[in-house]
Amino acid sequence: MAEKFSLSKFFGMNDDYDEDYQDDPAPVAKPAPAAPSRPVDSRKVVAMHSAKPNTSHIAICEPRIYSDAKSIAKRITAGDAVIVNFARVDETQAQRIVDFLNGTAYAVGGEIQRIGEQIFLCAPHNFEVSGDVAANLGTQFKQ
Repeated sequence: MAEKFSLSKFFGMNDDYDEDYQDDPAPVAKPAPAAPSRPVDSRKVVAMHSAKPNTSHIAICEPRIYSDAKSIAKRITAGDAVIVNFARVDETQAQRIVDFLNGTAYAVGGEIQRIGEQIFLCAPHNFEVSGDVAANLGTQFKQ
């Protein structure tokens, strides 16, 4: 009858263990010296250091084209307040950007307020805006 093919026999290695080889007995572990006992405190102490303190940011932006509204919206959704100056944008582009930012502010629970003739403040939900600058704009520019 044909002998079963074995890869180890093919390469000249034999699966049979050498009978002369014996494992060394496992070393006996010595008992560790007793550590000095300390009083055990059941209270847990937790460090209150944060890697980054929670600070609020206010960014100032001057968009030049409509596509700049996307970067302003990213700041608002990240939790930053943004002051937007529309002095370098024509009126139709400024209106489109204000509409876009108004939707962004609404989406994050924030608000947008006019604080100057061509300046708006976009604040997310974590900012509280108080005062009414828009009511005083008419009297300020007529003097």
